[in-house]
Amino acid sequence: MPLQVLLRLVVVSVVLIGADAERQSRAEPRLANIVGFGATTCRQFNDDVRSNPNVRLNYLAWAQGFTSGILLGRPPGVDIGLDLDPQTFGLLKQLQFLEEYCAKNGSQNFADGVEALYKRLRQEGKT
Repeated sequence: MPLQVLLRLVVVSVVLIGADAERQSRAEPRLANIVGFGATTCRQFNDDVRSNPNVRLNYLAWAQGFTSGILLGRPPGVDIGLDLDPQTFGLLKQLQFLEEYCAKNGSQNFADGVEALYKRLRQEGKT
């Protein structure tokens, strides 16, 4: 193999390895391994609800605990007085939000939907 071809191959390899290392360094590390009923994918949530609609209440209860945990973990002075069950966006609307989120995002985790719900509740508190 000519030296010039070998050098090009080395340069391309270094660039690709560097690009992959950069991508990996930007990926958010997993901070915790969540557990419980809702520690599943949206696809599993969708399947569970399809086979037994009453299971939605279990998922909603888990989501309430998860959002409460998010609220408790906020830094001092952040989200003070945030209502996780506001009259304008009650539990039925929250459940509908999670169902719609998971219908659109089957490959995401159910917890991602709950985090999106929390952000929605923060917006609700601003209205």
